[in-house]
Amino acid sequence: MSYQATVTKVARGGRVDAAEALDLYLHAPTAVLGRLADEIRALRHPERVVTYIIDRNVNYTNVCVARCNFCAFYRPVGSGEGYVLGFDEIFRKIDETIELGGEQLLLQGGHNPDLPLDWYEDLFRGVKTRFPSFRLHALSPPEILHLSRLSGLSVPQVIERLVNVGLDSVPGGGAEILVDRVRRLLNCYGKASADEWLDVMRHAHRAGLRTTATMMYGTVETPAERIEHMLRLRALQDETGGFTAFITWSYQPEHTELGGGEATGIDYLRTLALARTVLDNFDNLQASWVTQGGKVGQLSLAFGANDMGSVMIEENVVRAAGASYCMDENEIVRNIENAGFTAMRRNMHYEILGEPVFRQRQVPRMLALAAARAEGDTSRPPEIDRYAARSAAEKARRGPPRPA
Repeated sequence: MSYQATVTKVARGGRVDAAEALDLYLHAPTAVLGRLADEIRALRHPERVVTYIIDRNVNYTNVCVARCNFCAFYRPVGSGEGYVLGFDEIFRKIDETIELGGEQLLLQGGHNPDLPLDWYEDLFRGVKTRFPSFRLHALSPPEILHLSRLSGLSVPQVIERLVNVGLDSVPGGGAEILVDRVRRLLNCYGKASADEWLDVMRHAHRAGLRTTATMMYGTVETPAERIEHMLRLRALQDETGGFTAFITWSYQPEHTELGGGEATGIDYLRTLALARTVLDNFDNLQASWVTQGGKVGQLSLAFGANDMGSVMIEENVVRAAGASYCMDENEIVRNIENAGFTAMRRNMHYEILGEPVFRQRQVPRMLALAAARAEGDTSRPPEIDRYAARSAAEKARRGPPRPA
């Protein structure tokens, strides 16, 4: 049982390599993996506090040219089911988030060719004008790379412009598996290669931004490729120290072009525990209750997680692929406390903000996640016409230019 030597090594503070990590994943019993991860978590977080954040996951558009085959959310350019949220719609969502105690928007969306960098700058300025202390955790590395290609500016220039109008931090979406063999099979290599994803994060960290890191597993990758993904994140964290947390979740296959099945809850817990072991320079690991459900999310706290992630309020991408779990602040806190921990609110930088909001004032219960828009709403935001059309579909919709 060669994994036992690795368990001993890790318990003594040693760092695992790729071969040792693979041996652990393939051969260590789930209970052993979980105990090891829990011991590492306890050393980093001996106070037995589990954190969470109240924010809203707003997907500003589902129009996307990337066409990843694992995604059930996107719609091609010109689709009748495509949408772009208006600025006023997003401002209303922020008002609702603040009412529930939230202080941040997680803003991500499709690679829409008709939304130029100016659109994002105008939106961010509008948010910061109306809500000066509200934080924008926005635009994954592939979105930033898309804006770089669209504008002809370098990635550092795009980041600088976004920071100047209010970007506070960058989410780790679009990582999938940071191995190009896998990315080609998932049709996401074109939106960002593994090196490109990492390089955007490197530039974000150099610009003073903190970011998260993610991994979507359970598609076409091997266990060794999951570990390669983790090791590449670990190497960048050694270099920059800019990641605040790691989040992993299982591929959701329903309604996707790729199809297939979903990994089991046991596989999720083993992958999470392995991440806590391999990512020895990451302080925080989130539990992915949004794909696993509340009870597996709760069990994650015994497999290395020290954070329950976000109340979310709204979610569209995972729901499009068949997952529709919902937990409001009351439910998240109950799961944390029933597992024997103290629940505390945090911000994106993992600074403690205080006790649960619902224990300080009356907060409306949230029994279902909100959607980007009400079903059947096909309205078009008025500000879209301020920006030049790039796609053939948008040019055709607008018709011939009016004479001067």
